[in-house]
Amino acid sequence: MFFGGCGLRCMFCQNRVITGDKIGDYYSTSRLAGLFLSLQEQGADNINLVTPTHYAPQVAAAVSEARSLGLRLPVVWNSSGYEKAEIISGLRGIVDVYMPDFKYFSPGLARKFSSAPDYFEHASSAIGEMVRQTGTPVFDGRGMLLRGTIIRILVLPGHTLDAMKVIHYLYRTYGDDVILSIMGQYTPPAGMPYPELRRRLTQSEYDEVVEFAADIGVTRAYIQELGSASESFIPKFGFKPNTEQKD
Repeated sequence: MFFGGCGLRCMFCQNRVITGDKIGDYYSTSRLAGLFLSLQEQGADNINLVTPTHYAPQVAAAVSEARSLGLRLPVVWNSSGYEKAEIISGLRGIVDVYMPDFKYFSPGLARKFSSAPDYFEHASSAIGEMVRQTGTPVFDGRGMLLRGTIIRILVLPGHTLDAMKVIHYLYRTYGDDVILSIMGQYTPPAGMPYPELRRRLTQSEYDEVVEFAADIGVTRAYIQELGSASESFIPKFGFKPNTEQKD
């Protein structure tokens, strides 16, 4: 479930149609709770909330209402990582699985590509609170995650060292209490002003980062086939911007 808007302005955002233009529909908390229950009835494995941070109080209220009406699915907080720890603290008992990005170690890169030089400061603090809440990952009999924190690292072309610094920090800090997702799916958007981001990641760049993770002892990690980097990762949102709020 994608939410319009975002607290970051990443130059390479794959969801920029909704994060920038904020297209979509209006939902009250009760209507959102009803949608959660509808997804459960349709056989969904979880409720995956994408970029929900700036609606945290409303989302928490909707989850609480849905649970009072029979929602049993794990709730996934799928975010940029750029959020305040106190917001995450307020989600204790609401969210089962956290799935934040950890985009940058370097303040310079965070400033250059996302206008957020304080990214590491906020992301590291927020993720610390996420891990305190979820603890060691818990899976069901099918291998589906019921509780835990998955941290995504998108490897950017020409910036493998920054990705390796992020991985080193996370493994040194949390060990096997988190799952890392090392992503090689970067897809250059049209009009990218920075030359180094006008191409896809190479196989050797991705392998370098994956091998580094293995060398320092990371065992809980999801690895991608590099061929997954394509326009298919950029959702085709068909909404027109709404101007009228609905109940």
